[in-house]
Amino acid sequence: MSEPVSAASAGQIDVGGDLTVSRMGFGAMRVTGDGIWGDPPDEQQAIATLRRVVELGVSFIDTADSYGPGVSEDLIARALHPYPDNLVIATKGGLLRPGPGRWTPDGRPEHLREACEGSLRRLKLDQIPLYQFHRVDPKVPIEESVGALAELKNEGKIRHIGLSNVTEHQLREAQRIVPVVSVQNRYNSGDRTSESMVDLCEQEQLAFLPWAPLQDTAPGGAISAAAKRLRASERQIALAWLLARSPAILPIPGTGSPEHAESNIAAAGLKLSPEEIAEISGTTGG
Repeated sequence: MSEPVSAASAGQIDVGGDLTVSRMGFGAMRVTGDGIWGDPPDEQQAIATLRRVVELGVSFIDTADSYGPGVSEDLIARALHPYPDNLVIATKGGLLRPGPGRWTPDGRPEHLREACEGSLRRLKLDQIPLYQFHRVDPKVPIEESVGALAELKNEGKIRHIGLSNVTEHQLREAQRIVPVVSVQNRYNSGDRTSESMVDLCEQEQLAFLPWAPLQDTAPGGAISAAAKRLRASERQIALAWLLARSPAILPIPGTGSPEHAESNIAAAGLKLSPEEIAEISGTTGG
C-alpha cells in the first residue's frame, strides 16, 4: 500500500509575507452539524479529521466564529492545541447565525471586536494569524468595519487581515485603511465569477482562498478525461486545477471525514498537462 500524499506536494505560499504554509489547506466548516449548526454527529470523527490533516502536512486551517457557531473553533483547539509551530489558523468574523443554514451580516465595530475576542478564547490563541472580515454588511460602511479590525491589529490581537466575499472596489476601500493580505471568495472550475480577483491577487501577491472549491464541478468533459488519465477522482482533478490555475490560490477543501480529507489532499500530488489545464479553464476551442 502506497504512502498517502502530503499537502507539501502542492508547494508553499506566503501569507502576508511572513507566514509560509503548504498550498493545500483545510476548511473546517464541515466538522460541525447539519446546516453548519451545532455539534457534529460524530465528535470523535471530527477531531480525528482535524488531526489527520495536520499529519498529512496541512499547515493552514480556515474556520469562522459562525461555524457552529463556535463549534468549529472549539473542536480545532480540542484536537490540536498546543498547536504545531508551523500551523496557521485563519478565522473570520462578521456573520451571525440565527439558525441552521442562516447567515446574517453584522459588520458593526462592536460586534467584530466581540467576535474576535471570542475566537481568541475558543482557539486558545494570544493572536490570530489571519483574521478575515466574513462579509460586508450593507448597513455598515466598510471603512467602519475594517477600521475596527485595524484597531484589533494595532492591539496585537490580529497579525494579518483578510477579506471574504468582496468586490475589487471593496478591496480597494479596505486597502486605504489597512494592509490586506488575502481574499476569500467563491471560486471553482464551474464558477468563475471571481476570475479577475484571482488575477489581481496574483499580481499583488495576495493569497486567494477559494471557498466552495469543489461545487459547480460539471461531470464529464475535460475534468473526466483528466481523471481517467491520472486514475483520480473528478474532485481531485478540480482541486489540482485550482492549484495549477494560479500560484496565488490556496485551496481549502473541507470535510468531516479523515478518509475524505486524505483523498482531497492527494490532489496535491497530481500534475495536469498544459492542455488539460487549458481545456478545464475553457481557454481552448473545440
